[in-house]
Amino acid sequence: MKICRYDDDRLGVVIGDMVHDVTAGQNEIRASTPYMAKVDPVVAALPAWRARLEKMAASAPGKPISQVKLLSPVARPPKILAAPTNYAKHVQEMQKFRDTVPGLSRFSPDIEKAGIFLKANTSLVGPSEGIPMRFPDRRNDHEVELVLIIGKQGSDIPRAKAYEHIAAYCLGLDMTARGQEDRSFRKSIDGYSVLGPWMVTPDEIPNPADVPLTLYVNDEKRQDSNTSFLIFDIPRLIEFASQFYTLYPGDVYYTGTPEGVGPVKPGDWIRCRSAPALGELRIQVRAHEIGR
Repeated sequence: MKICRYDDDRLGVVIGDMVHDVTAGQNEIRASTPYMAKVDPVVAALPAWRARLEKMAASAPGKPISQVKLLSPVARPPKILAAPTNYAKHVQEMQKFRDTVPGLSRFSPDIEKAGIFLKANTSLVGPSEGIPMRFPDRRNDHEVELVLIIGKQGSDIPRAKAYEHIAAYCLGLDMTARGQEDRSFRKSIDGYSVLGPWMVTPDEIPNPADVPLTLYVNDEKRQDSNTSFLIFDIPRLIEFASQFYTLYPGDVYYTGTPEGVGPVKPGDWIRCRSAPALGELRIQVRAHEIGR
């Protein structure tokens, strides 16, 4: 099942190249979710509502996906987590730049020592919103990643039960402005956590340990790898983060980027591709509009 958010905060089920509106279900879910709940309501309700949403989609007219404005498929994540230095070849390429790229020398290349970092929820955008570049005088890099959407609350989760806590998978971009400031600060700029084009339930991704990841800037291929090369695999990532945090439905978890990261500038188009079910994430880098 592929679930998207689009246009004016509408919820849709993607079937083929069409979006089928199930916003009525979203409205009912949100209305019944307590204000104090530490979850994204739709993600939390997905196990109970999946069959109903599929039935609603089957009877709703479709609209071509090309005619909608795609938003982040998760509306209100409790938190955004991200894994640094989680591919060996990416660690190696960053080592080459430690003395020339500001800020790199501050961080350990060992994920176990560096730990998971957090990104501001306000940095989250979908494909239609673009990436506003606030510091064009700095190096701003693209980082394609497989993203986990947490679906079940848990703390101190053992590896053997990690996959039980995943509601969906998604493509994402963990954008970064290089500099001397803290990693979370530079990666939490508005628009620097991209998610889309939709989220996909686990039955559509038969082997998340073997998911291809490819990124193009305009027509140039920059990144081309596979989640089979993760240093901390998905169960270890969930185990690791849940030793420090309680994971909640709707948490967004970036799993790390492979080698090939590089700079982008306003006007560039970034395209991320993966397993067919995950679709293509296409987004433009744009100039930041002062005051907005």
